[in-house]
Amino acid sequence: MSVAQPVRERRATTAGILSGFARARPGPEESGMAGSAVGGVLWDLDGTLVDSSSLHWIAWRDTLAAEGRAVSERDFVNSFGKRNDEILRELFGPRVTADWMERVSDTKERAYRRAVRTNGLEPLPGALEWLARLRAAGWWQALATSAPRPNIDAVLAMVDLGRYLDAVVSADEVGYGKPDPALFLESARRIRVPPARCIVVEDAPAGIEGARRARMRSIGVLSSHHPRLSADLVVPSLEALPPDAFVLLLAG
Repeated sequence: MSVAQPVRERRATTAGILSGFARARPGPEESGMAGSAVGGVLWDLDGTLVDSSSLHWIAWRDTLAAEGRAVSERDFVNSFGKRNDEILRELFGPRVTADWMERVSDTKERAYRRAVRTNGLEPLPGALEWLARLRAAGWWQALATSAPRPNIDAVLAMVDLGRYLDAVVSADEVGYGKPDPALFLESARRIRVPPARCIVVEDAPAGIEGARRARMRSIGVLSSHHPRLSADLVVPSLEALPPDAFVLLLAG
């Protein structure tokens, strides 16, 4: 785990992609959230902020087919929020070798990044609006994702999320995927907000469970893959979030 950074020092592995970090924050009055008790918001990426599930599914399906292994879309859905090594062990058992998992993972992620560059990505409805509104109100925001860092950089190059974020943390940096709480706890540490004052926004059960283990409040965003979630607040989309949702969750 990396050494703690100053709050306004931002991490970036690709020059320019995250250069929008640490810009001046407007006052809460400009956001419509005046008087809010400011905390931290930890965002999942795939399926929560961007619509990437179909690109991931095709990359997994084609990569495993080339290996002579079949995977169902239901298996894919159940893997949301987990690291590739965890996914492959769950699908094919503990006897798969580390070398095979690394090769398959690298092939799948290269295929995914090619698809991102070729097809583009769109933010999900309400995502950019909430990121902007929370930043304007003074909330600290981190990306907390199981995606490997090259994938994160590929997405941030296509969708302008970096300007709103104070930290970006990949599960590869902490060594565990969701539902282990390590990713969320490290994200809270990076933005220097106590876990009890952080809210996790997720679209998958593994992420919601990780938030619970980290003792953080959670917002579950439903999808066709996960029509039910056991979060503190569940909404059909980010657009449907009540204006005072984050303030009330921290106050509750």
